[in-house]
Amino acid sequence: MTLIKTVPEDQAEARVVQQYEADLKGKGYIANYTKAFSLRPEVYDAWGKLLGSIRSNMRLRRYELVTLAAAMAIRCTY
Repeated sequence: MTLIKTVPEDQAEARVVQQYEADLKGKGYIANYTKAFSLRPEVYDAWGKLLGSIRSNMRLRRYELVTLAAAMAIRCTY
């Protein structure tokens, strides 16, 4: 059971269609976080820009280690 309302693939329009298609092309599936932002696609775009800004100032290895450390700290298994 989904706790967050999302836009199903067959009902997606405009920017959400583009975001879903980008996931399908890049990952082969639509990520849960993409679906979670489907009611607010502009927020998803802003979140992507924030992540890009953070990543641009770190080497990939450091970014991955920080992400792992943060996930462990909050006990996130996702």
